[in-house]
Amino acid sequence: MRQSFLEVSLEDFRHNIIEVKKYFGKEIKIMPVIKANAYGTYINKTELIDEFDIIAVAFVDEAKALRKQGYSKEIFVLNQPDIIEIEDIITNDLTIGISSLEFLEELNNIKTTIKVHIELETGMGRTGVKLTDLEGIICKIKLNSNIKVEGAYTHLSSADIDYEYTKNQLKIFEEGVNKIQNNFDIKYIHSLASNGILNFKNSSCNLIRPGIIIYGYETDEETLKKINIKPIAKLKTRINYIKEVEVGTSISYSRKFITKRKSRIATVPIGYADGIPRAMSNNGYVVINGKKAPIIGNICMDSFMIDITDINTSVKVGDFVYIWDNDIIKLEEVAKNCSTINYEIISRISDRVQRIMI
Repeated sequence: MRQSFLEVSLEDFRHNIIEVKKYFGKEIKIMPVIKANAYGTYINKTELIDEFDIIAVAFVDEAKALRKQGYSKEIFVLNQPDIIEIEDIITNDLTIGISSLEFLEELNNIKTTIKVHIELETGMGRTGVKLTDLEGIICKIKLNSNIKVEGAYTHLSSADIDYEYTKNQLKIFEEGVNKIQNNFDIKYIHSLASNGILNFKNSSCNLIRPGIIIYGYETDEETLKKINIKPIAKLKTRINYIKEVEVGTSISYSRKFITKRKSRIATVPIGYADGIPRAMSNNGYVVINGKKAPIIGNICMDSFMIDITDINTSVKVGDFVYIWDNDIIKLEEVAKNCSTINYEIISRISDRVQRIMI
């Protein structure tokens, strides 16, 4: 088997769930967001998810996979599905988000109960029902006894950076929720994802949907000052080749790195097809034996090179190389070096990389 691993701590995941509950400070139901294979960690493929009464995914296919592996409790599909997925929604007993009149009209001929949460557009600018259209949506639903409204929700676009804008979103949301509650006895009210939980915990929701923070990663530089979470995943591989080269040796495609001294170069078998961004070419470090070594040359599809000259001669083929180890190099450092966010780096680790649960 390939010697590249995403090592995932189930104990630290449980710790983070406890810390989120503790931080929120009141009785609240948690709906963990485990879309995109639980942000690339594969927590969704473990029995740990059975500890939750409701979980959230992005798409119907993700929910079907959970049903196939035996999860029998509530699954909420965050995004309004496609009409061709209605049969799968019914067969797999899924709860879905709805945000358009057109989709509701497609449910007119359904003879089985479908559970829905109404998504309200409060300022995300993506999907959701505007307050001006909500009355029409409510009237349409009331004409179809097979549609059961179980919740109302929204997405906060800027809960990490814009307090006033977010307060206004929550105000719009509350107005929409009141209209929905005047017509339906709803079970769930949810607006807070990770940033909302950390910055607006006094919201009137009774369900929260933590994402990146349950995996132990930061939403911004203030996160760890607020909540004691632990990063659950480390990305590592093993050195599979070491060579000594002379001054003026070119390394990798396009000769983007030329050695300026006699050097000891190691190759590691993980590349952009595994989720290592090409933005890491000649950019950033890895950790070997507790020390940092620079990445040199362009990232290849299946490998990249590192300069181990300054570590020591004891580095050998088979030694572990950490892309991030959550200590010397954090996921956030990798993301910053690539001009992106930690969400993107971890969620794009491909299935060519083995997941190891510890």
